[in-house]
Amino acid sequence: MNASNTSATRETGKNPTLSDVARVAGVSYATADRVINDRGNVAEKSVRKVHDAMSELGYIRNVAAANLSRQRTYRLAFLLPKGRNAFFSRVRAHLDSLVEHLVVDQISVDVSEIDAFDVEGLKHSLLSIVDASYDGIAVVGLQSEEIAEPLRKLQEQGTSIIGLVSDLPVDHRAAYVGINNVAAGRTAGRLLGLSHAGRKGCVQMIVGSLDARDHADRLSGFREVISEDYPNIELLDPIMTRDDAEKVAAVVKEALVAEPKVSAVYNVGAGNSGLVAALEQCTRPKRFFCIVHELVAHTHKALLNKHIDLVIDQRPDVEINRSITILKALIDGREIPPMQDLVPTIYVRDNLPSHIPDTTLRHTQDHD
Repeated sequence: MNASNTSATRETGKNPTLSDVARVAGVSYATADRVINDRGNVAEKSVRKVHDAMSELGYIRNVAAANLSRQRTYRLAFLLPKGRNAFFSRVRAHLDSLVEHLVVDQISVDVSEIDAFDVEGLKHSLLSIVDASYDGIAVVGLQSEEIAEPLRKLQEQGTSIIGLVSDLPVDHRAAYVGINNVAAGRTAGRLLGLSHAGRKGCVQMIVGSLDARDHADRLSGFREVISEDYPNIELLDPIMTRDDAEKVAAVVKEALVAEPKVSAVYNVGAGNSGLVAALEQCTRPKRFFCIVHELVAHTHKALLNKHIDLVIDQRPDVEINRSITILKALIDGREIPPMQDLVPTIYVRDNLPSHIPDTTLRHTQDHD
């Protein structure tokens, strides 16, 4: 290394440039550029010299400038469950609202939809984008070895992968963006236990599918708290509904007739429009405590009308913004910026927002 060149650069008080790196490394500007932007075809000895010079000078690659000079566009894909699920309608609505902002940052986003809880469908969807040259993907995950192979292929071709809302197998993704669903389930258990004030109780649990990591984790956390701290509360076997609103309505009506001792209902997943419909028609003289997830148009209304008592909302707008930030960092080869844990918001009818944005209403009306 040329000590005088290094000292001169430091004395200027300016950030080192690529020209400084090339000079200190004793290589051409073109060679330094190839190394820093990972373009290959550089001798290993020169690569080491450039990296040593970068370290000595404290050079930090200007990713934004490099991308601008190459007119690079970040190609992202979001793989979401399709169907009448109001929460994912919120997700899609927020992605729609970001389009103009993302274009300015040279980011394009495609949305692919798969039937909810369909392992085979998710596998085929992942395989279909293996050769689509996406830089990064966010996937609402399922826990199945069936999807490991397409995820591995995407990783091998350099695609950055994150789990969104419901996690993927950890060996096949770089990050997870979402709430701690075990903690969310434990929170539901704690609040439900407190609502019984030491009295005996009986809870009917409703679950979309245990193939979905978020549902499995919430159910696990809920059961842990009830069994540990509220042994006076009996847990009935969970009913699987695949988040279908009509099925949720039918099973809730049936459960309330078959089990008159039910004192609480906890819906781990979606299909809450069906749950609300069943509760509106319930003729039982004594009401019970009801907890659901996600604040959407019909759960907002149901809280106001006292059909349900509590909503645990995971703020999908924050999750989408965070997903894009993390994917961009991964694609650029940078460390993921430090971020606080995502903490869900607990809504009762006393702290509801005055209204839900029109974009949300547009995407959720008549949905689950």
